[in-house]
Amino acid sequence: MGRLFGTDGVRGVANADLTAEMALGLSVAAAHVLAEAGSFAGHRPTAVVGRDPRASGEFLEAAVVAGLASAGVDVLRVGVLPTPAVAYLTGALGADLGVMLSASHNAMPDNGIKFLARGGHKLDDQLEQRIEALYEEHRRGEPWERPTGGGVGRVREYDEGFDKYIAHLVAVLPNRLDGLKIVLDEAHGAASRVSPEAFSRAGAEIVTIGASPDGLNINDGCGSTHLDLLKAAVVEHGAHFGIAHDGDADRCLAVDHTGEEVDGDQIMAVLALAMRERSALRAGTVVATVMSNLGFKLALEREGLKIVQTAVGDRYVLEEMKEHGYALGGEQSGHVIILDHATTGDGTLTGLMLAARVAETGRSLRELASVMERLPQVLINVPDVDRSRVTTSGELAAAVADAEAELGSTGRVLLRPSGTEPLVRVMVEAADIDQARAVAGRLADVVKSALG
Repeated sequence: MGRLFGTDGVRGVANADLTAEMALGLSVAAAHVLAEAGSFAGHRPTAVVGRDPRASGEFLEAAVVAGLASAGVDVLRVGVLPTPAVAYLTGALGADLGVMLSASHNAMPDNGIKFLARGGHKLDDQLEQRIEALYEEHRRGEPWERPTGGGVGRVREYDEGFDKYIAHLVAVLPNRLDGLKIVLDEAHGAASRVSPEAFSRAGAEIVTIGASPDGLNINDGCGSTHLDLLKAAVVEHGAHFGIAHDGDADRCLAVDHTGEEVDGDQIMAVLALAMRERSALRAGTVVATVMSNLGFKLALEREGLKIVQTAVGDRYVLEEMKEHGYALGGEQSGHVIILDHATTGDGTLTGLMLAARVAETGRSLRELASVMERLPQVLINVPDVDRSRVTTSGELAAAVADAEAELGSTGRVLLRPSGTEPLVRVMVEAADIDQARAVAGRLADVVKSALG
């Protein structure tokens, strides 16, 4: 797998890349690293462990629990819950560590391990690097120092986590959802019980699809990466709108009453205006990535709000929010972070807040989302080129300058080298789709000739 930790924990094909032995070893290493860092000083440590419903999560959870307990960490098993629920419970229960087993929106054969620090926040990069280094050291034969007798960790089920998390979600809503009919697509994932229960308790009439996980069908033709079923169901049931989650429910996309998609940028635009009215949008600023549609930036500026853009990845959005105290941020893909109520992207919370805005205003989601106009966006991947020369090629810089001059203030060019493959992504936005395609095609040709 190369370097184990990526931008969102350790992820790979379960039982091939990500084995039970690796899960156990990483968990022991995490316990030792956090102990060395002083996280367990003066008390007996506790960890919250949850998973999505993938079949492989059953044996990987057992391995993680065994590893933590063997290192002297007491374990609260919360079962199948969303990633943001595990993060919330890690903080709410005062646990020293949280562990989530999920590969998010990936196909069923994949799985992953994400470690969370005290408070439910993502571990620092330095701690992840130390965990990986210690794991590799002991994998080659260095014996662990292990507790015995009463020093070993104890394991118990924490079934109360389900109700505790839902109560939190409903409590932070600014208003109830009575009178709304909403279709929920749970991707046969971790929110299959949580999300319908939360929306129902908040007063909405719900129709659920993709809410029958069997361990094998997670993300299979449904959820936030496959919206066709949700679009059809919203129209068929005459719903006000629909909400789609991914496998671990840390993202949320929506569909309006006509079946049109409402993406993460539009959701953030709607929530930003709602939060401004409640004086909850600190510094009048939203954090987004460079991949957010230009229409989002133009809409915020028209409303007198500011946007701060980061590199692609919700971890970079979260870092910027925490550093400067911003309250709202996210990605076009539907990872939306409402930092006053969650330490990570929370798809159920985002959907509830969006529904609360519809209920509060009496306006349709389609009307609310029209605050921003999505400019046509064309993305071309150019393979087999030297991605390291994107910023140093004079030929490429001249071509980008010409393209930007042609597009003016209603268009945008972004060249982004892939972090994992020998390719460069060419993204062009313009007021007209034909112009966007033409400019993107020309730039892709220059990338091939200049970097090939």
